[in-house]
Amino acid sequence: MTAQILVVDDEPDLEPLIQQKFRHQIREGVVTFLFARDGVDALAQLKSNGAIDMVVTDINMPRMDGLSLLQKLHEAEEKISTIIVSAYGDMTNIRTAMNRGAFDFLTKPIDFPDLDATIAKTIRHVEVLREARERQAAAERAHASLSRYFSPNLAQRLASDAEAVDLRGQRRQIATLFTDIAGFTTLVETLEPDVLGPLLNDYVVGMTDVVFAHDGTLAKIIGDAIHVMFGAPGEQPDHAARAVSCALALDECAQGFCRRWRQKGIALGVTRIGAHAGPALVGNFGGDRFFDYTAYGDTINVTARLETANKQLGTRICVSETLAEKVQEFHGRPVGDLVLRGRTEALRAFEPLSGEQYENEAMNSYREAFAKLQANDPSALAAFAAHVGKNPDDQLASFHLKRLLNGAAGTRIVMD
Repeated sequence: MTAQILVVDDEPDLEPLIQQKFRHQIREGVVTFLFARDGVDALAQLKSNGAIDMVVTDINMPRMDGLSLLQKLHEAEEKISTIIVSAYGDMTNIRTAMNRGAFDFLTKPIDFPDLDATIAKTIRHVEVLREARERQAAAERAHASLSRYFSPNLAQRLASDAEAVDLRGQRRQIATLFTDIAGFTTLVETLEPDVLGPLLNDYVVGMTDVVFAHDGTLAKIIGDAIHVMFGAPGEQPDHAARAVSCALALDECAQGFCRRWRQKGIALGVTRIGAHAGPALVGNFGGDRFFDYTAYGDTINVTARLETANKQLGTRICVSETLAEKVQEFHGRPVGDLVLRGRTEALRAFEPLSGEQYENEAMNSYREAFAKLQANDPSALAAFAAHVGKNPDDQLASFHLKRLLNGAAGTRIVMD
């Protein structure tokens, strides 16, 4: 490091004297000196040269004295280490200078070995400050980058202490969810860029705000599709409950967004959400050049299949029994025993509900019909028909009614 030192003094003989006394340090690139005749000249040089590390200033000068200059430097946003020079025994001004933020002081006539030692000490102080600023800037850059993936609290932890949370590949128990907008690919082909851009950006911002409000980790955004994790990279004992709560909040956010854009004449499809819990391999898999904190494994595949299953079932949210069982006082209605695409074993799935929805008469009617379906009771057909008659907008019940009318029985459903 080469320290740039601004010497502020109205004595014309001081400049060549300092250049002579410090010629070796100047030649070796340890220091460079700039000179100003008073405080006004010093402020002008500081404004035009942002690389000055230190100021050595006399007190008694025309136009603006050293104490006034020191006050200006103390009030500035960027603090500069300052050495004040005063007459021997002038303790009043020296005390005032130290109170205004001077780092050190010297007395006149200047003892150059003392000046050399004081400058060396101040340079070490400047180096410490510079390293601290560089660490802070690096932390701010890291926080800005990590805030795209993690909730604000976790991003702050990671930015301030990279070892606070392990980002290396490891197997963890997580809860995860996928979201996707129905028919979005087709819609994209009909929209102009100046419409699509704001629509997609507003949607992603709104949805990720919901994710971060629940302390979720944003694993992927691919177009309109979002992949979210809970329980990684930080420990979350209630990761399952957070995932279900987040899914309901995302559904509410997406429905409101959909209504607003439909009022503008854009036929935006519903957002479908799948959620599951289980083991996964999670970590930063972006190599040395990229940050890509994501998850792999069967848990992730099941989650994606559950999101897709909503289309056939007529639901907007579909969560696995594995996830639901981990949530105390889970509110939801059974969807069926789904044989997801590419699998042979059935997985019980539920549609999560708010407490108010769970207790209403329509849900009681649905649960009674489903219980008959599960028991292979022939009266299940009539029960679902009666329910759909009173609740024509219940697409899940309509799905079961159509199955029964087509000769199906029981709760096992092979997904397309």
